[in-house]
Amino acid sequence: MKGLLISLVSVICICSCSPEGNIPYDLRCENLSSPLGVNTDKPRLSWKNKFAGNGDRQTAYHILAASSPALLAAGKADVWDSELTASEESVLRPLAGRKLSSGEVVYWKVRTYDKNGKASLWSETAHFSIGLLTASDRQGDYIGFPTADGDPQSPLLRKQFELAAKPERAFVHVNSLGYHEVYLNGKKVSDEPLAPAMAQFDKRSLSRTYDVSQLILKGNNDLVVWLGRGWYQFGMPGVVYEGPLLKAQIDVWNNGERSVAVATDGSWQACEKGGYTLTSKSWRYHNFGGERVDANALPKNFSADELNSRQWVKAATVSVPEHTVSAQSTEENFIAETYNAVNVKQLSDSLWLIDFGKTLTGWVEIKFPQLHKNQEITLHYSDHLNDKGLFDDREQIDYYIASGAKNEVFTNKFNYHSFRYLQIAGLEHEPGLESMKAMLIRTAYKDASSFACSDGDLNAIHDLVQHTLHCLSLSGYLVDCHHIERLGYGGDGHASTLTAQTLFDLAPLYSNWLQAWEDCIQPDGGLPHTAPNPYPAGGGPYWCAFIVTAPWGVYQSYGDLSTLERYYPVMKHWLQYVDTYTVDGLLKSWPDTDYRGWYLGDWATPKGINQQAPASVDLVDNCVISECYTILEKIATLLGKRDEAAEFASRKTAINSLIHSTYYLADNSTYGTGTQIDLAYPMLVGVTPENLIAETTESLLDITAEKYNGHLSTGLVGIPVLVDWAVKNNQPDFVYSMLKKRGYPGYLYMLDNGATATWEHWNGERSHIHNCYNGIGAWFYQAIGGIRPDETAPGYRRFVIDPQIPTALTWAKTTKETPYGTIAVSWEKTDNGLLFDITVPTGSAATMPLPKNAKSYTLNGQSLDLPIDGVITLESGNHLLSTSF
Repeated sequence: MKGLLISLVSVICICSCSPEGNIPYDLRCENLSSPLGVNTDKPRLSWKNKFAGNGDRQTAYHILAASSPALLAAGKADVWDSELTASEESVLRPLAGRKLSSGEVVYWKVRTYDKNGKASLWSETAHFSIGLLTASDRQGDYIGFPTADGDPQSPLLRKQFELAAKPERAFVHVNSLGYHEVYLNGKKVSDEPLAPAMAQFDKRSLSRTYDVSQLILKGNNDLVVWLGRGWYQFGMPGVVYEGPLLKAQIDVWNNGERSVAVATDGSWQACEKGGYTLTSKSWRYHNFGGERVDANALPKNFSADELNSRQWVKAATVSVPEHTVSAQSTEENFIAETYNAVNVKQLSDSLWLIDFGKTLTGWVEIKFPQLHKNQEITLHYSDHLNDKGLFDDREQIDYYIASGAKNEVFTNKFNYHSFRYLQIAGLEHEPGLESMKAMLIRTAYKDASSFACSDGDLNAIHDLVQHTLHCLSLSGYLVDCHHIERLGYGGDGHASTLTAQTLFDLAPLYSNWLQAWEDCIQPDGGLPHTAPNPYPAGGGPYWCAFIVTAPWGVYQSYGDLSTLERYYPVMKHWLQYVDTYTVDGLLKSWPDTDYRGWYLGDWATPKGINQQAPASVDLVDNCVISECYTILEKIATLLGKRDEAAEFASRKTAINSLIHSTYYLADNSTYGTGTQIDLAYPMLVGVTPENLIAETTESLLDITAEKYNGHLSTGLVGIPVLVDWAVKNNQPDFVYSMLKKRGYPGYLYMLDNGATATWEHWNGERSHIHNCYNGIGAWFYQAIGGIRPDETAPGYRRFVIDPQIPTALTWAKTTKETPYGTIAVSWEKTDNGLLFDITVPTGSAATMPLPKNAKSYTLNGQSLDLPIDGVITLESGNHLLSTSF
């Protein structure tokens, strides 16, 4: 082996003088693009290659990391020079070299070598900084507006300070309990809205780092942080103050040394009236309200003159319970899309109904005509209209108090809404369409997929799901619905994780969200149904099992073994809790607690399905536990814990036997109550004996066709279960036929009734922008596109291409972005076969079973013999493949 390595390095050295072709791209640190404040002093680096030739691959890399761009450009790697490293790995490679300190900035680049030893050009320079990793690194106190002097809904906190010289670099670290915006010397530091991401305040808060090197000055400086309450509501876990709080510092760097220029303490000034007041005092279920915006109190700007004209008092220092402060591990929020109003309708004098054409989560911006001083405008939001064309929603209301100045503009700041429609009351003249826009806000992850096919209905369903998840992924987690509950339900997340991780690059978002689940586990292993967990919410074992299935999904989708290493102990702790409520080998109902309620099986099923039937609830929940044992066996094996893997395998065998003997009905070959989920779930998790699978499958197909008239007849849990079963059993027409049903219940029923996002219930009750039914999304990629991960080579290092083509489809085009690059699979039916156009990323390989009825095939213009096992391997590159039947 040593000789082979020396030979490889020798070849590379000989050829490295001829850089050409590939330039490494999409450089990442901890799965983020040039992040500031990563939460580790041992970060991992990733990049992608795109070599020109088919079958080419990376055989080595060379990383240079330096403390300044100038040193890096000169090739002086004072942080780390990896030297030429023989390796095909390009994902999450550990940065070695000297130890990094809190706040330190590192600039890096990489070049790679192909299979012939030819070096690429150097990549563009990327950078990252280390967060403040220890309590001693974080200076200052938590401060806020003194509650004895007022009601600090959106206070301004200010500090003027002097510097003897302009520093080489400067960063502000902001740990706010509640939302924040930061201004330095009159300029806004970042455009990100609603910062930071979500956290469980009794265990953790998050810190954001901003580069202010261009804004900081020699001499006088003026720092202002504008706060909003958000989830930091008095009475919730960990919240000790009746107003938002701030701990912040500015670090300056000179000659490679860090010092603290200013930090929060009692010398700061505080101004109560930032102009934004939350209309809700409780900030919980059905009561998130809106904002009252008093334009008379808003800062006109952040100049010294404007700030000096305001009333300031001494800031209060506040003792906050000890908790972990972590650098935010997910992307910031951003305004992803803007929608102009498409229709204005007058309802009565001074009352206008605005339609933005699409349901979304975020803000509005309204440019008002001339208003009178103290004129009050009411803005009322809803995601749908009832049968009478009116609002059912009564909670989402903003108020604007005019200053009487010219060109007044309303926009939100420390709250947001889910809506399509807006009622404006108190406005005398019709607002112009061009004066109003809606802004969709979400976490700034990257889209990672595309899908189109010959069936417009399928395209519409796919796009409906994609848009819905865009709307539900604000602040570093996925929620059920922002306007009613605004909670990160594990059930909704469990059901949609495969879809979400297929459609989007969500490794950082799941890093943040899973951290909240870890923070929420109880001493006895009990888990809530939501994370963060501000108050009790309903669910069942499927909701809690998110702690098992989501890390496994992260590993499969992004190849990050450290996620399994971190959360495996949490998974086992929860299963100890499951054992407490296991009777004679089967899980039974557990009690409601002060952090969790209900004990569900499926949820949000169509009318006529008894989702509370004990036989179904118990069957579904024990299938959940069986699925967890399967995953835990795999994780334990990966982590080298063979005895524990064997234990989980034994547990699965035992529970599957008990599920079958307890819930199987031999007289009609069904399980439980005979619903779709009750039949599919036992087959999916291996409960059904091999000799009974055919007749149980027939029962499922017959019941669907006859009892449910060919419709999907399941809920939140059942959708992904049914889809996963269909993919694993090559049943594309079964799913396709259900998706094509236009009546109730179904996705086309939603679309035909005006849906622009998926609903909470099949009949349109409650929310019209919800995470109940988005588990269908993965089917478009795994079945029609045929792109499926290979568990033995995660992160799509190796993957399967095996389209399952519904009879009615004639073509499909699918792409999937992976840690190695873009997978593309296009297929088209021909007169006597199929034509494929396939791209396999550099560093990956694909296994492709040829269609079973193929009599011959050609690959890249060459006619080849059919393999004995019917399976071919496609190396990286572009491939044209045709099969004849």
